Amino acid sequence: MHVMLMYVISHLGLIFFMYPGNVISSTEQGHWLPVLLGVVIHFIFINIYMKGLSYFPKKDIIRIYAGIGKGTAILFIAPVFLYFSMILLITLRAYAEIITIVFLSKTPLWAIMLLLISISTYIAAKGVETIFRTGLLLSLLFLPIIIFIFFTSFQNVDWRYVVPLDADLGFIIKRTYLESFFAFSGGFLFLGFVQPYFSYDRKYILWAAAFLIPFFLFSVYIPVLTFGQATSATTFLPYVVAVDAININWLMFDRVTMFFLLSLISFIMLYLALVSWKAIRILSHYLPSIKPVKLLLALAAAVYIACFFIPDWKDVEKLFWWNTFLRFYILIAIPFSLFFFGRCMKRKGIDESI
Repeated sequence: MHVMLMYVISHLGLIFFMYPGNVISSTEQGHWLPVLLGVVIHFIFINIYMKGLSYFPKKDIIRIYAGIGKGTAILFIAPVFLYFSMILLITLRAYAEIITIVFLSKTPLWAIMLLLISISTYIAAKGVETIFRTGLLLSLLFLPIIIFIFFTSFQNVDWRYVVPLDADLGFIIKRTYLESFFAFSGGFLFLGFVQPYFSYDRKYILWAAAFLIPFFLFSVYIPVLTFGQATSATTFLPYVVAVDAININWLMFDRVTMFFLLSLISFIMLYLALVSWKAIRILSHYLPSIKPVKLLLALAAAVYIACFFIPDWKDVEKLFWWNTFLRFYILIAIPFSLFFFGRCMKRKGIDESI
């Protein structure tokens, strides 16, 4: 249950902000095809990833690659650590900017980033058990709110905007669509780090992935059905704008957007804590003489300071684009390598037994 919930809330924190805008910008009609293609790719690689991990029970990917050889560890673990560092930097800076734009316009950016990194670092310092227990608590508190707001966001839709359904594959080579895979690739790598601590059944992870499909689809279609393609393509955060248009007469609060955003930001802080913990697991393996807490504080400080060298949103978008190449390397290389090495070890074991 803990692994499933962490999988769900990690992806929910990534879906509703930049993903809809990226997909809407990538094509003018038939948005179902980019979403469907991303979901299919996600299912393919998560299946390969979990199948590869199943060949190495009770081992995380750090020990798996380290056991194969130093060269293999450098080829795969070093990019993973770089990817985690980039995720921390981009997520912290991007979501601090989003918070400033949406509802804390007078709060300095440095204060928001300090709050996000401090809370996530504190949770990460307590270990993976605390992260997952916090995930369970946040799920109980905020998942009902998000699901409620998700369904009420259909309030203003005009189903005539769903046509035309025709689509072509021109979106595949567009930058915005490639950047949208941030929502797919960011949330499943933790499955290769928790095996020594938590066990999970692959089919339940696939059920959790299937549970997310409507959120991927309608996070794109609700803005389109509410405002139309032309208008939604010009908005900064299409789904947030669509939620802001919700009017519920019997609710005592004027804007449900605040509850929606605060729920998602809590998921993002937990996601930052999980990524920080994974990065420190890698550093601790290769720097065992330094206490993990010191490594964590150093990493958090480095990420926080690096955020000040990103002056505005255009530079954040550049980092998103530069990180896309590393993201696809991680998305493809890690699952296939684990599957390949696992099959080789299994075949070798069969040959030796014969």
